[in-house]
Amino acid sequence: MLDPKKLLDDLLGSQIPGTGSTVRDKAGQAVQMAKDNPLAAGALAAVLLGTGTGRQVTGAAIKLGGLAAIGGLAYKAYQNYKNGAEPAQKPPAGEPELLPPPADTAFHPSQAPQGEAEFTLTLVRAMISAAKADGHVDDEERQKIADKLKLAGVGAEAEKFLMEELERPLDLDTLIAGAKTDAQKLELYTASRLTIDPDTRTERGYLDLLAGRLGLPDALVDHVEATVSAAKAQAEA
Repeated sequence: MLDPKKLLDDLLGSQIPGTGSTVRDKAGQAVQMAKDNPLAAGALAAVLLGTGTGRQVTGAAIKLGGLAAIGGLAYKAYQNYKNGAEPAQKPPAGEPELLPPPADTAFHPSQAPQGEAEFTLTLVRAMISAAKADGHVDDEERQKIADKLKLAGVGAEAEKFLMEELERPLDLDTLIAGAKTDAQKLELYTASRLTIDPDTRTERGYLDLLAGRLGLPDALVDHVEATVSAAKAQAEA
């Protein structure tokens, strides 16, 4: 049976495939493993998204789990926006540790009206859609990914789900409909921004289009950018 939460954790690199260890536990070893075998160190993100440093995600995903980490980042960006703070131009020194979203807010996984599992799959789909934004996932690339997924041992159901999503045409209407609340819309965008660094016009255009379709104010998007950039900088430090 497909486990959406485990799949999201794997996408965010919280487990090193083939081991029971987190990246935090095996940080030094993971660096060497990445040099020797990128698949072994990058979890599913290395398979689906590439292995560049821009693909790295905050260590909070390891500690909190992927769903709570995405919710925590979205909540933090929203609070900064709501309080009228200016988005940071660079990651502040001594950035406080990311916390999960408070249980009494719409950002907490337990508050998902459609159910936690269903919304988790929506976030996974958002990440895959973002990964496809630059058009690098052609037929040849999909075959390489399929071969690597088998080696990664993610399980037949997860493998089937991921390949079907990779082959599915982009459908923003369905993706956006999966976010039932304003908080979920912000989380969907945050998950997408975590997946890619907009290094190309295509990627930047995709994120801008997504933000527009979700109805997110530009200033709020700027806060997501600042929050995710800070989290990634911490992960790479």
